[in-house]
Amino acid sequence: MLVTLRHPSDADRVAAQLQALGLWTERLKSDSETRALLVRSDSAHVEPRAITAIDGVSAVWVPPTTHPKLDALAGAPVTVRGLTIGYGAPPVLISGPCSIESPEQIAESARAVRAAGGTILRGGAFKPRTSPYAFSGHGNPALGWMRDAADSAGLAVVTEVLSERDVDSVADYADMLQIGSRNMQAFGLLKAAGRAAKPVLLKRGMAATVEEWLLSAEHLLVAGASGVVFCERGLRSFDPSTRNLLDLGAVALLANVYRLPVVVDPSHAAGRRDLIQPLARAALGAGAHGLIVECHPDPAHAKSDGAQALDPRSLAGLADACHFASRENEGRS
Repeated sequence: MLVTLRHPSDADRVAAQLQALGLWTERLKSDSETRALLVRSDSAHVEPRAITAIDGVSAVWVPPTTHPKLDALAGAPVTVRGLTIGYGAPPVLISGPCSIESPEQIAESARAVRAAGGTILRGGAFKPRTSPYAFSGHGNPALGWMRDAADSAGLAVVTEVLSERDVDSVADYADMLQIGSRNMQAFGLLKAAGRAAKPVLLKRGMAATVEEWLLSAEHLLVAGASGVVFCERGLRSFDPSTRNLLDLGAVALLANVYRLPVVVDPSHAAGRRDLIQPLARAALGAGAHGLIVECHPDPAHAKSDGAQALDPRSLAGLADACHFASRENEGRS
């Protein structure tokens, strides 16, 4: 943002008034006279009309946005099978196992999610695994198991799509498509997922900037997605104490400045179940519109991510601590 000054004007006074609004500036001079003030990127969000009201300000130039469709949705919630996520709606609890292992396992998980106050069932039919020898899901059959389990429990479904060729089959079963961290910038997949015209849960890439994250959402919207819910799941860090580094600053930025729907995945951020509850509470305090938490009927024997999965009793405790269990689940169709 560039603030141009009238001539003559008191640049020091204008800069002080801008600083009082939370805008930090650098001076652009011509012939030893300050002609304009460049607003730094670490400044607060202030409407241009509040700046032009300052005596001595001539005009305000705001650079054009790189994600106009996303900006146009500021303050608007996303609807997932009648459930609203975002402003004006209570936080949502999304939960389920990392991988769908059997019809019985996903059905038991769905019952635990519903009992805890959850509204959306998550689970992986197709799993991106770092090792080619790790369990990568049962594929299409698991989609049917998940849909049946969710319908029986009265839950919506979100599940990850890994390939452009799988978008149509996943969209037949899921109420919301998930783009995982590894695929946040797989642009062909983003376009294919957007064409399904469903809401998309977009996980942040493990080394992605906020701007890159926003632009991936713009790809989805341009292609036809009905809405985007952002999911912060932690960035890759140098410190092995936790699986990832949870960026709650980005959550606060999206929720409070950009006013976009954002949920937090404390399971992948922590990588260990004993830290999930404090991170979940911190996420809601930062403005998150919901949580996505891994749960499993028997985490000790889970085929993937058992160390970060909650059992049904622990999920109920988390829900109670975050006030999900005591909340009526409204808005479900």
